[in-house]
Amino acid sequence: MVVAMKKLTANLIVDRIEDCLPFWVDRLGFGKTVEVPEGAALGFVILVHGGVELMLQSRASVQKDVAEVEPGPHRSSLYLEVDDLGPIRAALTGWPLVVPERTTFYGARELIVRDPAGNFVCFAAH
Repeated sequence: MVVAMKKLTANLIVDRIEDCLPFWVDRLGFGKTVEVPEGAALGFVILVHGGVELMLQSRASVQKDVAEVEPGPHRSSLYLEVDDLGPIRAALTGWPLVVPERTTFYGARELIVRDPAGNFVCFAAH
């Protein structure tokens, strides 16, 4: 059986959303479309940039919403295709690289960093 899928949105589980916003919003130009407070902090946000959507959810929010999810250090990896690494390189000036910019065996030019929550983010131009 084939199931039609319409969209995939990554939801990164982070310690504090506020620590991640300078990376995603200020450096990479994402905008907040949804913001859900969790006490005095943010519990959940949806960020968009063009056709790309990303959700960030705090560990406290996950535990409150879905107690069955383990509170451990979840880490994810995102692979974002871009037309040109130049603007990404400029936006991330001074940000530590996990892997120096490289060309892969499959011909992609890649730049890999970690966001403030420790998630790997690979930007790739094909």
